Amino acid sequence: MLEVVERGSHNGRGPSLLFVHGAWHAAWYWDEHFLDFFASRGHHAIAVSLRGHGGSPSPKPLRWVKIADYVDDVAAVADELPSRPVVIGHSMGGYIVQKYLESHRAPAGVLLASAPSSGIWRSTLRTLRRHPRALLAETLTLSPYRLVGTMEPARDHLYSAQMPDADVERYVARMQEESHRAFLDMIALNLPKPKRVTVPMLVLGADQDHASSLEEVRATARAYRTEAEIFPNMAHNMMLEPGWDKVAERIDGWLRQLPSVAPRSPE
Repeated sequence: MLEVVERGSHNGRGPSLLFVHGAWHAAWYWDEHFLDFFASRGHHAIAVSLRGHGGSPSPKPLRWVKIADYVDDVAAVADELPSRPVVIGHSMGGYIVQKYLESHRAPAGVLLASAPSSGIWRSTLRTLRRHPRALLAETLTLSPYRLVGTMEPARDHLYSAQMPDADVERYVARMQEESHRAFLDMIALNLPKPKRVTVPMLVLGADQDHASSLEEVRATARAYRTEAEIFPNMAHNMMLEPGWDKVAERIDGWLRQLPSVAPRSPE
């Protein structure tokens, strides 16, 4: 059974918000700030730990889990809800949301610092230039954790200079192994098909993100027939970075403009 962290309750007047985490993380990082924030705004906010992450078991070795398997996890949680949820994904989770929306209905989708619709091959080349030894170790051991498993590469990949070292250390300690096969899917084996997605999309990026470049974020937004919004002085893990509340407020404000999303008033 998949681990799900839930805040607020579904009152039948608006869809739930289903948060999908990125590589090396689990539902816990949405629970640091975002879940309580959105519950306080009247939303039913839930975050899933994908199979092999957090408290969720995996029926096969994590190393060989596919993006399609992660999409099935999102669908399994969504199918248990009273109505179709808004799906919100970060990084690899944004990639999973893109794939989910190809074949599943939803009121809307939100991408935060998402792996691009064109795939992560450019990001892989940037990693090769910045951290060649780490990428070589990942290739030889099929262990993506080698890319971020210590403070220096984790900070470079995920956090801005404004992020306190103590917080980075605390979050790095909670990170875990990731699927090598999922990375191959995101490089080329299972690319998104944006033309199949017809729901409203909000695409957000960070100007200090070393994982997804501004060019890639903007190209992803164009693929979904919208414009990207970029947050200054912020890096990849936007839900944990200083200024996370501005990101959350933008998502909440955008959702309230959609006719299909009407959360109850905060109590």
